[in-house]
Amino acid sequence: MVNELKRVVVLMGGISSEREVSILSGTGVTEALRSKGLEVETWDPATDSVGALEEGGYDAAFIALHGKLGEDGSVQGLMNCIGLPYTGPGVAASAIAMDKEMTKTLWRDAGVAVPAGVCITAADATDEKLAQIIRDFGATGLVVKPGHDGSSIGVTKLDAGKLSVEVLREAVKHAADYDAGEVLVEEYIRGRELTIALVDGKALPVIEIIAPEGSYDFQNKYYTDSVRYECPAKLTDQETRELQDACERGFAAIGCRGWARVDAMQRPDGSFALLEINTSPGMTPHSLVPMAARATGLDYAGLCMKVLGLAETD
Repeated sequence: MVNELKRVVVLMGGISSEREVSILSGTGVTEALRSKGLEVETWDPATDSVGALEEGGYDAAFIALHGKLGEDGSVQGLMNCIGLPYTGPGVAASAIAMDKEMTKTLWRDAGVAVPAGVCITAADATDEKLAQIIRDFGATGLVVKPGHDGSSIGVTKLDAGKLSVEVLREAVKHAADYDAGEVLVEEYIRGRELTIALVDGKALPVIEIIAPEGSYDFQNKYYTDSVRYECPAKLTDQETRELQDACERGFAAIGCRGWARVDAMQRPDGSFALLEINTSPGMTPHSLVPMAARATGLDYAGLCMKVLGLAETD
């Protein structure tokens, strides 16, 4: 399909908490596609009209939006309505992937290991409930995060030695500030942090993320050079195959297509747990899908063209 594309629109910006990252991603994709000879325009749902998309005469859309109303099925539904092929998963898979608890449920059903934990709302956070969560899952600490957000926004990591009902309540409240609905409270897996890109359903080389003090937060993800990456990660061949297979099964279990990126942890005992899946991965200078693609000999512009070539409607 990619050889038939001439006029493309890159969707970027948006209204989510990840707007600035989306602009970085979209700018990079736009420049890359132009370098390949395509006519490329951009569209920002925060400022541009739907009519501009309908009247643009585009052959395909590259979705570089992140977060709510960008990768949760909303804009995918719009693309379906106007008949414009787009990159990444369709409406249902996008919506499922944005819901971390739903994703974990489907992964468990598919035999994919995930962290132990519970999904609650701020209204559920009674003293009794929080104390029970600490007893059930807090042996190594807890991780508290919004149920429908990305880029580590609203995430709090709590050490076991500092856990209390009061501290956990504040973390739940903080996460709920970014998501009025569900908050995930999970066991704190202290191990190796890994990420796996998938293109057309196939896993690329595994990347290990080595962040200062284990803090791979928003700032370290996008705006510093203090994080080290190993690509491919120093895993045994068997471990690599096991993790890639789990990610491919996780990709398929929620009905994904196109591309995505899965975040995972390796426990000290060598086992893996999949954390979440990002269906509109970052394409900034610090982003990890381009890094994994380079390890296979595919440069940034080539990756953009490959992803674009997978564009379709539901």
